[in-house]
Amino acid sequence: MSGSRAFRVAATSARVVTGLVVIAACVVGVAAAVHAPWPIIGHDPAQVEVTPLPGDNILVCNGDMRALGRDAADPLSMVSAGRPGITTGGTSGDPSSVPLAVPDLPGAGEVRVLTGAVEGRSAPLIAASESATLAADDLAGYAAAACGTPRLDSWLVGGSTDTGTEDIVILTNAAEVPSTVTLTVYGETRGTRTVVVPARTQVALPLTSVAAGTAAPVVRVEATGAPVRAVLQSSLVQVLDPAGIDLQDAVPGPQQRLVLSGVQVFAANGDDAEMAVLRVLSPGADARVQVRVTPEGSSSAVDEFTVPLEPDMPAQVSLSGLEPGAYTVDVVADAPVVAALRQQDGFGQGSDFAWVTPAPEIDDDVLFAVPSGPSPRVQVVNASDQDATVTLEALDSGQPEEVTVAAGQSVGLDVDARETYLLRTTAPIHATVTFTAPGALAVLPVQANAGVEKAITVYP
Repeated sequence: MSGSRAFRVAATSARVVTGLVVIAACVVGVAAAVHAPWPIIGHDPAQVEVTPLPGDNILVCNGDMRALGRDAADPLSMVSAGRPGITTGGTSGDPSSVPLAVPDLPGAGEVRVLTGAVEGRSAPLIAASESATLAADDLAGYAAAACGTPRLDSWLVGGSTDTGTEDIVILTNAAEVPSTVTLTVYGETRGTRTVVVPARTQVALPLTSVAAGTAAPVVRVEATGAPVRAVLQSSLVQVLDPAGIDLQDAVPGPQQRLVLSGVQVFAANGDDAEMAVLRVLSPGADARVQVRVTPEGSSSAVDEFTVPLEPDMPAQVSLSGLEPGAYTVDVVADAPVVAALRQQDGFGQGSDFAWVTPAPEIDDDVLFAVPSGPSPRVQVVNASDQDATVTLEALDSGQPEEVTVAAGQSVGLDVDARETYLLRTTAPIHATVTFTAPGALAVLPVQANAGVEKAITVYP
């Protein structure tokens, strides 16, 4: 081989070896790069936390009691049966008040809308309640109700269409636009009715016009266009004698646990099956409901039972055999339910009844007004697993009263009529105001405040 050719072979071999080395290095480099962290190019999105300004606190009252059927020529017409007294209060003074129109009730008094206007970045707490005592041939007894918040969806769990009852569904629209309200009846016979409630107006209709043929109805109230406040006025006549009246506020919706505080059981002459009756409904699903009855001041149940429910069919259960006294009824279900309890202090003339609706959970400061009425008391229920220290302070006197409510127990506190109270608690509780006298019963659950506005994150 010549020297020139040997050189060319050696050079070519060197290039091949060098190429193989470079290729191997590239393979190793790529393999390593696959497993190595790659540089990330990105930008965190711009964001800012904003706390919305709170809206004004608004409460809608019920106004006059109504009498149905006093005109024999027009049995569905209504007239004013009595003007209630009202108690109001607020942490920044009394709330402002404007009246609503009541075109279907000639000569009626004011239906008030109360407003606690925002001050700076907070809205004051406000409270109001109404009460009335009637003693007519067709209506007699005591009724009270707190002024409430309008809702788009609510439920009336109570009333009857049996002989001797005259129950009225009252709808109040405090908004500036009309509301179209659909009333859906659950019971032995199903029914639906649509009512238009004009802006800033109250209207009413007999329960029998919606729930005829249903002895134990539950009515769902669905509003579009504007929220409404729904109230059920109930009355009873037994053997031609008036036997009580009541005002029952609508409840917000089905839940799996309900606490009915302020239940009272009275001595009965004979059968006590009608003295305390629980009504419960599971909309759209089967359910099993566990009912536990606990006396005030104790955590031990005196009655406990299970109620099976069919979908959309209200059930009623009597709480018979209980000793006279104050109780809490705890309702726990495996599906969302609505419930209320009807209690009465006797039969016939000189008696009265009241519907007890669930008391919502309270975990923040609340304000409630105690209207004029007999022997007002507040029953505070601690359904949690920790003790609660509860402080009750009258706005007028400013003298706080403090009590410890043990876990799973309840206590009763006397309060003054026509007074507004600020309630504080260190643990979640439920509270109800009760009024009790011969022929005069009423139960007002203390409502939780809407609460402060929570911060939200905004991404521009």
